[in-house]
Amino acid sequence: MAILGALVAATLGQWLWSHEFQKATPNGAAPSATTTTSGGAATTPSQAALRQELSAYVALRSGTVEVAVEDLISGHTLSFGPKTPQDEASVVKINILAALLASSSSSAIPLTAAQRNLAEQMIEASDNDAATSLWYAVGGGAGIKAFDAAIGLIDTTPSPCVVCAGFAWPGWGLTTTTPLDQLKLLRTVFLGSAHLNGADRSYELQLMESVIPSERWGVSGGVPSTATVALKNGWLPLNNAETDWQINSVGWVRGDGRDYLIALFSTGNPNEAYGIETLNAVSAIVWNHASI
Repeated sequence: MAILGALVAATLGQWLWSHEFQKATPNGAAPSATTTTSGGAATTPSQAALRQELSAYVALRSGTVEVAVEDLISGHTLSFGPKTPQDEASVVKINILAALLASSSSSAIPLTAAQRNLAEQMIEASDNDAATSLWYAVGGGAGIKAFDAAIGLIDTTPSPCVVCAGFAWPGWGLTTTTPLDQLKLLRTVFLGSAHLNGADRSYELQLMESVIPSERWGVSGGVPSTATVALKNGWLPLNNAETDWQINSVGWVRGDGRDYLIALFSTGNPNEAYGIETLNAVSAIVWNHASI
């Protein structure tokens, strides 16, 4: 991770790039993705201003930060960072539940009461044992991979192990992804797709809006209580000394004139609190820019 940290400092000016999507349809269906820009060119003054502020802040922080935001009002998407897949940590729990719900829907076999109880523990309180049980229930890495391929995730790789040699934590947290892939997943979960029906989407949204207070950071950073936040966070020490932390937060923010999906990833953090502080500040920067 030290190499990635050096890369951040050396190539910060080459990090910035953007994609633009067509505007979301009035009924809330997911907008169809159409890439219209590439490289570092800004498509709007607000995007340029947001990039500038993110660059200034991230340059002062340790580790590697990646951000993707889709503004559901303007239809624009902005991505910031090196586009390198990072470990998901507990953010993968959104993927686990979405894959399980899709499998249940396609087989017409509803989740059992026990599975729903596990899902609530996994999302609302980030319970690892519940996540492990549901990871196996959906077919493990192979089941996750099949679902991800169906919804178009091209840079997400499920972990091949749950008990991984030399790693003290559940291995599903070593599933890797990019913020842009997470936006695709969030669109599937929140905005509609052929893979999740309305009841399934409402269920996962409700759980993500009900995350316990101690785990409401990152995406909610700088967001006033008058807005609605649905989120899932992930935090994971990547070495036994706990001096290299993966800290992630993804979700949906809407209210007070804002409506956006956001994915925040950071690796190479010296401790958990440091990474949370970074993501809280990045989230506040995004919120304060109102639109992209």
